[in-house]
Amino acid sequence: MNKIFLLLLVVLVSFEGVFATSMTSSNYSIQIDSVNFGGGFGSSTNYVGESTFGEVATGPSSSTSYTINAGYQQMDATYLAISTVSDVTLSPSISASGGGTANGSTSVTVTTDNPTGYELYIKATSSPALVSGANFFSDYVPAGANPDFSFTVGAATSEFGFTPEGSDVVQKYLDNGSVCNTGLTDTTDSCWNGLSTSNELIATKTSDNYPSGSATTLKFRAESGASNTQGAGSYTATTTVTAVAI
Repeated sequence: MNKIFLLLLVVLVSFEGVFATSMTSSNYSIQIDSVNFGGGFGSSTNYVGESTFGEVATGPSSSTSYTINAGYQQMDATYLAISTVSDVTLSPSISASGGGTANGSTSVTVTTDNPTGYELYIKATSSPALVSGANFFSDYVPAGANPDFSFTVGAATSEFGFTPEGSDVVQKYLDNGSVCNTGLTDTTDSCWNGLSTSNELIATKTSDNYPSGSATTLKFRAESGASNTQGAGSYTATTTVTAVAI
């Protein structure tokens, strides 16, 4: 009997930023303040308004070298977006005995105007990640501290792993043609790792990429060894991909 693999990807977006504060205590933090002679918050049944009077040279301005929003009413808002990720079906189906390999992939695009860029993380919601009832594929374990350049599974075992590919992939998943976390090459279908329930940093960019964004391809692989007997069923893994502004 064959097994069918379905990998469900759940996408979450979070924002984290570091801001200076003008005044703080154990009870409060004021990010930005203003010395002026009037203004404030006002509302009615028809409008909500917030104003200041007396600030000098406020508003947005820019040149070829800078962009500035002056005045506390002009506080900068960071744009951060992540593409919707569709479910991934690993194929072909793997025989319950005799082994085999199934592959699948999806692409995640992160777009931000944050001048210091973003980070992209992935994690699984369970350990092991790929399960079908009481049956499972073990999370892939590299031979050493770094991802394995080649996906290698013992004859009597089954494992499930992933690798990211793209222009913003972190050093850990780059290679020199034979070893991962060494060199600057992003060799296709190389540098494999296992998922865990903790966030794993897979891509980062230290500048904005608006409006085109940066795509990272996530490739997944399940493999059963030639002498392994794997319980038949529909195997599912659920992962969370999180983008964070830095």
